[in-house]
Amino acid sequence: MIIRDAKEQELRFIREQRLTSYEEHASRVPMEHWLALQQAISSEVDIRPGVERIVSEIDGEIVGSVVLFPANTDAYEGSIEELNYPEIRMLAVSPQVRGRGVATALVSECIQRARAKGYQSIGLHTGEFMEGAMKLYERLGFIRVPEHDFEPAGDGINVKAYRLAFD
Repeated sequence: MIIRDAKEQELRFIREQRLTSYEEHASRVPMEHWLALQQAISSEVDIRPGVERIVSEIDGEIVGSVVLFPANTDAYEGSIEELNYPEIRMLAVSPQVRGRGVATALVSECIQRARAKGYQSIGLHTGEFMEGAMKLYERLGFIRVPEHDFEPAGDGINVKAYRLAFD
């Protein structure tokens, strides 16, 4: 597995792969929520200055991606206040390679990059219906910070905040 920065010409593919990766959640939430999630993960927020787009490759094929937002950035387009630590967003792994450590490798790369820049912690948000993602983050040592939760679609479905403090 190779973890590397995404190339600009790969953005369209990465966004399409995100949608495919998240489709399993469409039937678990109201249609309005799914449409809001689709918009969020396919928007051009991932090309803002300072944002890092990272991919995982297996046998020359992109099988996953993640976006790392710098600290003090509006990573959620006004849904929450700016945080003083980097934020992991839009983690996506192709369904065909799940269980092979791709998500762990991508999150670990984000952690390594945040540490290398001197940050004391890193955060992320995930939908409360994404049980597998929450288990992954908790296994990696992330803890809940409910004061940063938000409800993006006004439908009672929360996006839960997590943070990992570095030693």
